Amino acid sequence: MADASAIQVRAARASGRVPRRAGGSARAGAGLLTAPTILSIVVLGAYPLLFILAAAFTDSTLGRPFQEWVGTANLETILADADVVASFGRTVAYAVAVAVVSVVLGVVIAVALERATRAGAVLRTLLLLPLITPPVVVGTLWKLVFNPGGGLLATLLPGDSLTPLSTTAWALPAIGLADVWQWTPLIVILVYAALLTQDPSVREAASLDGAHGAGLFRHITWPAIAGTVIAALFIRLVIALKVFDLVFVMTSGGPGQASTVTTYLIQQVALKEFDIGRASAITLVFAVIVTVVTLVVAVFARKARHD
Repeated sequence: MADASAIQVRAARASGRVPRRAGGSARAGAGLLTAPTILSIVVLGAYPLLFILAAAFTDSTLGRPFQEWVGTANLETILADADVVASFGRTVAYAVAVAVVSVVLGVVIAVALERATRAGAVLRTLLLLPLITPPVVVGTLWKLVFNPGGGLLATLLPGDSLTPLSTTAWALPAIGLADVWQWTPLIVILVYAALLTQDPSVREAASLDGAHGAGLFRHITWPAIAGTVIAALFIRLVIALKVFDLVFVMTSGGPGQASTVTTYLIQQVALKEFDIGRASAITLVFAVIVTVVTLVVAVFARKARHD
């Protein structure tokens, strides 16, 4: 076979028809085909970023952006504003709490569904309902649940004091409950899919060796799903940091500033006060805070995975 191939190559060279590799032309063709998509992504990503950077350091309004260069004046103004600073801390605390609760519940439900044999398919279908429901509808639904004038909570627990959405201490946790209800099914689906990739024989062998309950989960199940759980935690954290719809529908940031998260504050400053410069400055600072939070979570997640 080798001699025949060599003869064919020598014959091709002698006739002047030397076979060429198509790799270069194929890559060039692929580059041309993907260039419009890549260019669109770059433009759509770069333009908002450049706009925010320019607006944050200029006197910009909704109708007249980039009027005058003001340097760091917008940043100094927002960092001196107690309401803005409080919204940063409130948003981070909310996002971390909601993400952790969602992931813990998601793992527990996924493990239970993976072991359920009869009602598992029905429950998995029902879990999709909150996930496919628009956030505005979710907010309206839970606002009706918490309605003191005939809502589900008031019906189950009669009492004049059950008004979480109008209570400073409970407004944000009530929104968090709706948030957890909507997005925990996503965690369940991701973790459940990871559980299905686990070899059942490994668990059976561990059970025969005496591993049960928490020990079986820690030494057998957790190593198989740890990567997925950590990825799900990051996804959930990002979703929670961007919460806006639920706050807008359920409390409008109230009572007072009790449930005013940063995304809602940015909307208020930009579209009600028309101060695009200050809104852009808040966005920049919030982006830095989100980056720091995700890096810290990444460190703890990596440590938890190896432990």
